[in-house]
Formats: sequence, C-alpha cells, structure tokens
Amino acid sequence: MKKAYFLAHIFPLLFTLTFFTACSGQEKSREKVQLNETPPGSPNTTPNPQISEYIRQIFQDKNGNFWFGTNGDGVAHYDGDSLYYFSNEQGFDGQQITGITADQEGNIWFASDQGVIKYDWSTNPEGGKRFINYSDQQYFEGQRFWSIYVDSKNNIWGGSARGIFRFDGVNWRPFKVPYPEELKGEFLTEGTSCSILEDSAGNLWFSTRGYGAFKYEGNRFTRYTKKDGLADDEVYDMFEDRNGNIWFGTMNGGLSFFDGERFVNYHQFNSSIGDNEVCIIYEDKAGNIWFSSEGFGVYRHDGKSFTNFFKKQGLGVKAVQAIYEDKEGRFWVGGGGGLYRYDGESFVNVTKNGPWN
Repeated sequence: MKKAYFLAHIFPLLFTLTFFTACSGQEKSREKVQLNETPPGSPNTTPNPQISEYIRQIFQDKNGNFWFGTNGDGVAHYDGDSLYYFSNEQGFDGQQITGITADQEGNIWFASDQGVIKYDWSTNPEGGKRFINYSDQQYFEGQRFWSIYVDSKNNIWGGSARGIFRFDGVNWRPFKVPYPEELKGEFLTEGTSCSILEDSAGNLWFSTRGYGAFKYEGNRFTRYTKKDGLADDEVYDMFEDRNGNIWFGTMNGGLSFFDGERFVNYHQFNSSIGDNEVCIIYEDKAGNIWFSSEGFGVYRHDGKSFTNFFKKQGLGVKAVQAIYEDKEGRFWVGGGGGLYRYDGESFVNVTKNGPWN
C-alpha cells in the first residue's frame, strides 16, 4: 500500500512527479505492455527476474491463488504452477492496480487507473467472460480509482479521484460525502480516497487527501482532522486492529492510533519511525501491527516497541505499498523493488522463478 500530493495549485508539474515516485509509485502510460512473446494470458517466461518492478497489491483468492497488482504491468496471477499476466491485451482494463479484494461469492474486484474490474468466478473456468470492466469513461466520467472495498453486507465501494462510488449490483452511483468545499481537478483531489474501511461496529470510514478521515454511521458523518489529534489531514491507509482501535497512515504525519477517544501519533520527530510517509498498515495473526515508512522499509509494532526491517534483513524495497499474510501464514511485502517474503528472520526476493514455497 505514498506520495506527495497537495502542493497547492502553484506547482502542478512538481506535484505530479512527486506523487508518482512515492506511495503511488512511478506511473506508466496506458499503452499496451507486451510482457512476452506467448499468447495473451499464457505464462510469462521473459528473462527479467522481477514479477514487476513495482508490486503495489497482494491478494490470495479462495482457491489459494495469488494476484499481484503492479504499477504498470496490470495484474500478475500465480496459480501454484505458472505466472500469468493480465492487462489491456487480455481484456483487463487496468495497467496500474491500486486495490484488490473479494466479495462474498468469491468474485475478485480490482481498482485501477482505468476504472473497476470484476473477475467473475461464475463464468470460469468453463468459459464466458473472465473479466467484467466498469470503465472510467462509461461509468465514472474519466475517474481513476485508488481503492476498492467490500463491506459486511456485500456492498462494493470504490474510492476514486473525485470521491466515493457504490455499486448497486447493476450500476455505480456516487456516494455523497460532505467535503468542506467543492472538489476540483480530475487526477487527484482532496477527496481522493485511497482507503475505505468498515469497523467492527458497522461504521464506514473514508480517507481523503486533504480533509482527514470521515466516519459514516448510517445517518451522519463525523470528520477527524489534525484539529482532533490526527497526525495529518492527508490519509493514505486505515486499519482496524483486533481490539477495535483504528490506525491511520498519513502523508506527512506518520502513524496515528485512535482508540475512539484520543489519538496517539508515532512519527520521525519522536524517533518512533524513520519517515512520516506511511502508505500501508497491516495486522498479522499474532497481533503485531506492520506498516511502511517511506525509504525505511517496514516496521513491526508489538504494542510496546518498534522493530525496523530493511536492507540488513534482506528487504530490497524502500517504498513499501503492500503487506500481506496468506492462508498458510507466509508473510509478503511488495513495493518499489519487487516482491519479498519474510521467513521469520529475513526477507527473500520472490521473482518470476520463485522461490514460491
């Protein structure tokens, strides 16, 4: 699971460059990417060892297969035997994958630079449509998406460059959030939501790129900002731990812990972490909180202290975008530098040739 986003309207070019070299990664064009010389959807056999130079999403489906969202090569799919790539050439409308999740039927949903894509299990593997594309131009007026989420009622939510959309089973409809002022621009705005969360009480949370975070309780919104103790109003990621506490990763303020009443912030100024840009937060099965810190790999918080994992531990990713523990208890990290797996002591680079087991 960041990036320098809101340098006002004075430096648009500088803003764009900064944004894409941080948590959002280096952007690539939407031109078709020829990944190999074999037919579309067949195993990738190119000599380049990395699955992709930038792994920004990691997900394991109900059958144990892996999906790796990249920053310009679409999505890579590992079925336990071979690695396949899907992007525009294979009918998958996405080159930059910013979110992966699954609904209650096991269908997989992707947020991308070209809209939202659904992998429909009911049409596979026997035939029919593999991917259903909800393109940005047709459904979202040209909006790229930065997050995708399925709530406990099986509603599909998407965070776009101009706010929130909800899928009603047929159409995507805008979901009105009370932003303080009208949003401007198309690529990135203060209302861009990189993270959507449903907490254990059933409340929905929406991050923003300048308005803090909104909590929706079904009939009212509550907004949390720096004035309330949040570390920064540019929020990248949100996560609820097993005790019901909400964690926020921010662009400029580091990590925020919220117990429902007060915020506790961890940042470079109190020597908790190396850099204040936190893109992704994750809780492992043991209850440890893992999170990224731009240029410093990842940190693990055991409730008392922070442990940093970076080059000395074999992690070759400065800008970490993805942290994931699979069904077998294997722990994965991805970002700018490829894909890595943690064996309990050190990190191993997982390339197109593995090691997978």
